[in-house]
Amino acid sequence: MLTLLKWLHVMALAVWLGGIVFFSFFVAPSVFRTLPPAEAGRLVADIFPNYYRVGYVCGAVLLGTSVALWRSATDSAAGWVASTGLTAVMLSLTLYAGLVIQPRAHALHEELNGSSAGASIQAEFDELHRRAVQTNAAVLLGGVIVTGLVAAGMRP
Repeated sequence: MLTLLKWLHVMALAVWLGGIVFFSFFVAPSVFRTLPPAEAGRLVADIFPNYYRVGYVCGAVLLGTSVALWRSATDSAAGWVASTGLTAVMLSLTLYAGLVIQPRAHALHEELNGSSAGASIQAEFDELHRRAVQTNAAVLLGGVIVTGLVAAGMRP
């Protein structure tokens, strides 16, 4: 059972971080380099719900397995405490970005493309985009730290 928990833990972390890295550094830049801005924005907006769903599932699995592994730790649990806390923050940020930022940004993006929207709508969209990028970067950084904690916990 412990081996299954560890495997689920590592898989959830790998899929979550892999998705963030692939989307942020390869998919989005390629889409915006290849398509006109309005089409690129529509394509990325179509991808976001699934992108965030992967984060919700991986974050929940990572958090659940982290708690279970923390509780089963036979030696110092400090690494598991840190990993669990950081995972909870990462999941919270992902939920905020996917459930609060993304829907509002999507609605504003539609307004910007549908008519001659004012500067205030563009400013609000730009602010939401900035916040989304910051939360994504924070989740990525947190994941890198969690990866280090997991690796440290695997030493003999």
